[in-house]
Amino acid sequence: MNQDIVITEMSFADWNSVREIFIEGIRTANATFRTEAPSWDEWNDDHLRYCRFVAKQNGAVVGWVAFTSISTMRAFSGVVEVSIYIASTAAGMGVGSKLLQHIIDSSEQQQIWTIQAMIFPENIASINLHKKFGFEEVGTRKQIGRLNGIWRDVVLLERRSNMVGIGVK
Repeated sequence: MNQDIVITEMSFADWNSVREIFIEGIRTANATFRTEAPSWDEWNDDHLRYCRFVAKQNGAVVGWVAFTSISTMRAFSGVVEVSIYIASTAAGMGVGSKLLQHIIDSSEQQQIWTIQAMIFPENIASINLHKKFGFEEVGTRKQIGRLNGIWRDVVLLERRSNMVGIGVK
């Protein structure tokens, strides 16, 4: 079913589609604490310059994945947070699996040893997707932020590389 899905590096030309998919996630109120989509410049500044990918089906962007740094401290240079968003029209087509596998493979080439994800507990599909790729629950961060005036928890998951940072486990 997902044979016609192609993963490519994200470019500025993909931004309008990426932004629309991000807006879909915002509207669910279970994907992000953001209430408005950022501009390209804001998004570009927030995300690492490498390991940014889009999934395309018949040339149209149907999902995206990218990393943000968790800290500016050099000691944490191999630790990132992942964001992944799938268009509602592509749900259940394996897009998330292809994107997550691709970014994991690419992350190890960039010397990333830990990938974190913070996911609302209500977003069961995203939690299950991450667990499928070796992410483990570290715990729940209680009332870590407010969304639309309501304090929300997030489940903190992480995946440690078996190739990079050996001995860190």
